[in-house]
Amino acid sequence: MRLQGVPKRESRSQFAALPFRRKKSGTEILLLTSLDTGRWIIPKGWPMHDMTPAAAAAREAWEEAGVTGVVSEHCAGFYSYNKRMPDGDQIPCIVAVFPLEVRKLQKDFPEAGQRKLRWVSQRKATARVNEPDLQKIIRNFDPRLYV
Repeated sequence: MRLQGVPKRESRSQFAALPFRRKKSGTEILLLTSLDTGRWIIPKGWPMHDMTPAAAAAREAWEEAGVTGVVSEHCAGFYSYNKRMPDGDQIPCIVAVFPLEVRKLQKDFPEAGQRKLRWVSQRKATARVNEPDLQKIIRNFDPRLYV
């Protein structure tokens, strides 16, 4: 499936949420597994009409992980990866990451039961994700600077 009007190798933008909660032991990050390979990721998706990038990231967090909370309009950083499409094509994507302080984890959401969800320390989250720039964002994340 090729995105309409987009050349095969042109990079695309996506927006991601960095779901977190504050604990006495430190900040925890919510990771989820991807639908295709089962690797650990954060919720992300394509831009949405009439939504700010941060609002689109928050919407993806609810759809993919069932979390709601307070999203920051300030980007915590960018990372890149290759998005595998259903037809086998790969599209280079640049992802803007928006911190989302989780206030509620819902049981009923669009992708419930399709992914594993795990709260982990920043150190463990850094080790579990594959993308080096996302690792750096998570490792250096300070919730006091956002939300």
